[in-house]
Order: sequence, then structure tokens, then C-alpha cells
Amino acid sequence: MGNPRPVDRRKQYVRIADDIRRDITSGRYAVGDPLPSVAELATRFGVAKMTISNAIAALRDEGLVQTRQGSPSIVLATPEEAGEEAQGPSEEFQIISAQLQEMRAAIKNMSARLNDLDERTRRLGDA
Repeated sequence: MGNPRPVDRRKQYVRIADDIRRDITSGRYAVGDPLPSVAELATRFGVAKMTISNAIAALRDEGLVQTRQGSPSIVLATPEEAGEEAQGPSEEFQIISAQLQEMRAAIKNMSARLNDLDERTRRLGDA
């Protein structure tokens, strides 16, 4: 029995955006080509249309596709052409990073309050 494949815990739309990004890189969808419709991609990936819309929005934010309501999404650039600057951290990473910063600030605040309580307790014991 072989090793089980690791579970991909990323959000579905992130995985789908990665698949479409690979399709653009491989030339399946060339610069200037329209992507399949949201309905066609939803069928291909077996997900809701909103999940596809989120994946396409991520690609748009990276500068890979252009979207306009009522028109097909058009491939603007390959990931290499868009450059690393345009690829930046994903939305999911940014959300998790912000949450982590909030937790660190809360822990720092609690630590300061505990130190204050320790000091007060010590002074009461000395009295």
C-alpha cells in the first residue's frame, strides 16, 4: 500500500485559480484568448459558479486576466509576464497574516496585564 496523498487544505477557489494559472502557463489558454465561461469552468471543476468567480477574481488581481460583466474573461498575460510583483501574497495569505498580527497584539496585551497583576500580587505579599 502506497503513501496516501497529502490533503490540500487550501480553499477551493485558490486550487482552481492555480489550475487555471497552470493552463495559462502551459499555453492551453494563450494571451488574448478568452477563458471558458464560468458555467463551463464550474462543470469542469464540479463546483459552484461563485467558486469559479472567486478563482477568476484572484487571477484578475494578479494581472493575468481581464474581466468585464457580460463578456468572457480574457487572458492578459502569463504568470511570467505578469511578474512576481503582480503575483504578491494571495488574499487568503493576507487574511491569515492579519489575523495572526491581531492575535500577537492580543497576546502582548495579555502578557503586559499578567505582568502588572504579578507585580501587584508581589507588592501585596510584601505588605
